[in-house]
Amino acid sequence: MATLNTHLRYRADIDGLRAIAVIPVVLFHAGLGFPGGFVGVDIFFVISGYLITSLIQNAIDDGNFSIRAFYARRIRRIFPALFVMFAASTVAAWLFFMPPEFSMFGRSMALASVFSSNFGFWSESGYFDTIAQYKPLLHTWSLGVEEQFYIAFPLLLLALNGFAPALRIPAVAILTIISFLLSVLWVAYAPAGAFFLLPARFWEIGLGSLLALMELQPIKNALVGAGIGLAGLILIAVAVFGISENTPFPGAVALLPCLGAVLVIVAGFTRNPVSAAIASRPLAFVGLISYSLYLWHWPIIIFTQYRLGHTLESREAIFVVLLSVGIAALSWRFIELPLRRPNPLISDRRLFGSAAAAAGIAVSAGLTISAMDGVPSRLPAEIRNVYAAKFDGSPFATTDCSTGNDGTGVSDEDVRQGKLCALGLKNGVQSDFIVWGDSHAAAMAPGISAAAARSGKSGLLAERSGCPPLIEYQTKKMDGENRKGCHVRNDVVLELVKRHRIPLVFLVARWPREVLGSQNGNEGPYYDPARPYHGSDRSRMVSDSLNSTIDALLALDAKVVLVMDVPEPGYDVPVFLARAILNKTSVNVDPSRSTIDARQQLPLSILRVAASRPGVSMIDLTQFFCDAEICHAEVDGISRYIDSDHITQTTALALSHFFDASFATP
Repeated sequence: MATLNTHLRYRADIDGLRAIAVIPVVLFHAGLGFPGGFVGVDIFFVISGYLITSLIQNAIDDGNFSIRAFYARRIRRIFPALFVMFAASTVAAWLFFMPPEFSMFGRSMALASVFSSNFGFWSESGYFDTIAQYKPLLHTWSLGVEEQFYIAFPLLLLALNGFAPALRIPAVAILTIISFLLSVLWVAYAPAGAFFLLPARFWEIGLGSLLALMELQPIKNALVGAGIGLAGLILIAVAVFGISENTPFPGAVALLPCLGAVLVIVAGFTRNPVSAAIASRPLAFVGLISYSLYLWHWPIIIFTQYRLGHTLESREAIFVVLLSVGIAALSWRFIELPLRRPNPLISDRRLFGSAAAAAGIAVSAGLTISAMDGVPSRLPAEIRNVYAAKFDGSPFATTDCSTGNDGTGVSDEDVRQGKLCALGLKNGVQSDFIVWGDSHAAAMAPGISAAAARSGKSGLLAERSGCPPLIEYQTKKMDGENRKGCHVRNDVVLELVKRHRIPLVFLVARWPREVLGSQNGNEGPYYDPARPYHGSDRSRMVSDSLNSTIDALLALDAKVVLVMDVPEPGYDVPVFLARAILNKTSVNVDPSRSTIDARQQLPLSILRVAASRPGVSMIDLTQFFCDAEICHAEVDGISRYIDSDHITQTTALALSHFFDASFATP
């Protein structure tokens, strides 16, 4: 069996530094302060770069470095606890998650099993986004970065040692500098890529690698060593308490924890009081279990919050942290340690075969879960009946009839040519009306279409998600939603109305979002809709643009019908109802009338003023949902919504009579 000679003496201070890295990460994720606790991952990168490069370079110097032995060591170190965590998380996700979250879990496990989940999470969204609270394997992105680094780095060191040993340090230094500059640039222009991808993270591991290659001599003066160690701790503390999730990261600011880690490692080359304190038994023990603690704490937090239905309160967070430490200690003792040491009964060939089999099983399971859309059949019949509302969406909310936020589906050119989905009689004759708006227009379209058919009218749907039917409207980003393309789309729709002389125009939109600048439910997975959130007052902008749109339509002799948005529960109604049944808990998804009135008051007043003009009318659907006290998001346990704000097709059809008068008007 090939061996990998390290000549590395054990350094308890580095285990202590691991503890200093993992503790802020865990406490930050648990919501117990430490606003910049996520920088612990950056410290891990530096430590890993230092230790692994030292191991590789020492073995190369001794002439016994083996790629096979190196990867066997990595498998023993990484795989056992990781795949046990995958198995436990799969069981928990199977039991607790609704189909969308379970499907997302499957995709992430498939990617994490081959150490590429960082690519998946990068393509989905950012580390701090709201849906991150539904991703139990989000933390595996850092393992992906490290393992991608170790695929190529040993080969680079072998090549440099073989052909140009004098260039080892300059080459790694140049790569580190390039990576740092790339990180700074990406943070400004592509922050998700800078956070998740190796090219922008290489420099952090590279700092540790350079430290190992430079072979610095121990500091002779203990006080100087203590000062260096203290300076490193101060830099780390500034990062942990001075950085937050709102700080552009990594970029230049990541130098704080990374240089702090470098200084702590350098200080430990000699005996000094600071390094001795870092090497204390409690910290060293936490450092020993730090890998398992990192692996287990995040899934435990995610599943606990999902089960409870809210972010952790202080007592709950403390319990979860202690539970994570306990499970990590067991994982370290009974999973990591027994399998980390070479075993003569397990040859490298058998080890690699077992690793490939474990990865293959995890990938296959993950892809199957994803392909089966989260396996809804696993849920009890009662839950499936409640969850069925998710699949009762408008048939007009597909790419055949609508345009997504990413621009897929109906194009501007389709609109110009009138290639839009027909509503009402759908007889292909002259269009009597058009429904113009955002995704809420597509959700409402079945009801309007049914009313039109009863009146013998035919019409069209002109929809683009996230785009209210407002011309001369500033299409800035709001709440991270991409509004690009709205301006052009609305101009094209107006031109279509003019060219086809369409006499009746329904303007349908999520008006409260536009006026108040808040999603009411998309601010976070455990957001409380009873606490109104106002992002910004956009009432003047909406009012001015709405009047401009109405002016343009009236000038074309078109009558205008303003449709006030339906009440927004804020909760993803089918999911919360199904989850309550699954967890045998109660949940109230019906917002109070006062909550809905508070959110709708300002946009409703804007629409009422606009509807006072000749040729303009308004339809307010609130009375269908609300009585004097409650607005009913569900009836007898059946949701009226497919999510937190889009109504089901069944609900839309039940609303159709509200539109009869609009078609009866000559």
